[in-house]
Amino acid sequence: MTDDTSDDNRVRLQKALAHAGVASRRVVEDMIVAGRIRVNGEVVTELGSRVDPENDLIDVDGTAIQLDTTKRYVMLNKPTGVVSSMKDEQGRTDLRAFTADWEERLYNVGRLDAETSGLLVLTNDGDLAHVLAHPSFGVTKVYIAKVRGEVLPRTIAQLTKGIELEDGFIQADKARLLDSSRGSSLVELTLHSGKNRIVRRMMAAVGHPVTELVRRQFGPLHLGPLPIGKARELTAVERGALLTIAREAKS
Repeated sequence: MTDDTSDDNRVRLQKALAHAGVASRRVVEDMIVAGRIRVNGEVVTELGSRVDPENDLIDVDGTAIQLDTTKRYVMLNKPTGVVSSMKDEQGRTDLRAFTADWEERLYNVGRLDAETSGLLVLTNDGDLAHVLAHPSFGVTKVYIAKVRGEVLPRTIAQLTKGIELEDGFIQADKARLLDSSRGSSLVELTLHSGKNRIVRRMMAAVGHPVTELVRRQFGPLHLGPLPIGKARELTAVERGALLTIAREAKS
């Protein structure tokens, strides 16, 4: 009988991936032989290969696999009236109300202002949080804004061309008009900026103040049907997409 572990905490690759929920050991072995798995950037085809789950980086078909089971990745549909903080010094409703289901100490990745609802990522993975939150890595966010007034096509063009705010020039990666009627409009904005209240300030600058704002997408994550005020762990596919972004940013 062959031991799957060794004294230096290295385990057989197929065991590590089966434990991570990728597939059964038999299916993982087929993946290894087919050259679909990389360890630290190198394709591995030997069935006897061993890995260190705490330090080695593994991907299957180019998608990163989470082996460290101490890390948690949670999506929250933040309601309005909640501040993006784990402990608000002013006693306002904060994010602790939504993290009781997890023993780990989670932190929010970036912020949504109190009156903005939508997708917020909570995690205890500091490296990932840094990549997702820092604008230099270009992770985009998609917002839907309800604004006053009927937005014209030239205003949409102005948002993508760029405008000058008090703290510098800013432009949307993408902008499109979803609806315009009865004195209000729905505008979808895609941005990678991390500036404070940026959507509200941009829309005010073009003459259409925001009355409601929701973030629907953060990088590869989509809010989908998650109800307001509910949180859930990311799926394996979602985790893989985020980890892939983080690893590519490091490299």
